[in-house]
Amino acid sequence: MKKLVITQSNYIPWKGYFDAINLADELILYDDVQFTRRDWRNRNKIVTPNGLLWLTIPVQNKGRYFQKINETKIDGNAWAEEHWKTIIYNYKKAPYFKEYAPMFESCYRNPNDYLSLVNRNFIETINGILGINTNIFWSNEFNLIEGKTERLVDLCLQRGATDYYSGPAAKAYINPEIFAEAGINLHYFDYSNYPEYKQLFGGFEHGVSIMDLIFNAGPDAKKYMKTFGENFGTFSKPFIKNQ
Repeated sequence: MKKLVITQSNYIPWKGYFDAINLADELILYDDVQFTRRDWRNRNKIVTPNGLLWLTIPVQNKGRYFQKINETKIDGNAWAEEHWKTIIYNYKKAPYFKEYAPMFESCYRNPNDYLSLVNRNFIETINGILGINTNIFWSNEFNLIEGKTERLVDLCLQRGATDYYSGPAAKAYINPEIFAEAGINLHYFDYSNYPEYKQLFGGFEHGVSIMDLIFNAGPDAKKYMKTFGENFGTFSKPFIKNQ
């Protein structure tokens, strides 16, 4: 059995993103697709005393309506210092901020010109914090055929994957019959019923960057996720729903 996840790179993603990576044997960062504005590729949310705040990486997209994610260049480096100062201001009183801040700071101190590379740097840093050892590939390392579902199936075949895991939104376009014909098991993640942890401000928010969980829970962060050790399958709904 070999489990594969294929997804776009995101900026400082939420905990569900890393549950998916942890579940997989291999991850393909699928950045050979069109960059979409106002999406998770270049922005994410953190918790502040005044509610949720978007942190957005400015990108060069004027007149570049059809550029791919891996072709998208960042518009200057001022964003990195601004984001890091904002994170310090809002998380400096979190229980584990001092312990984990240097790992994130190194990502902000050494930004890249391309969005995909910035995202991957953060993803790999967070994988290291959580102890995730999943192998990561870029989609442009492989032959990419036409067809949304056909391409996913072919990538599974190229990697020798027996099981493909997808986010629930992909049900809108995935053709499960093509997976079945190729002998690949198709699964969908269930992101509901995550346990709450203690956040710094106000009511609880699940859909924020995993930095919030790491700074607030530290080494116990994995206890509030679904695919680590004894946690797997222990919540009221399974993390995986078969097709």
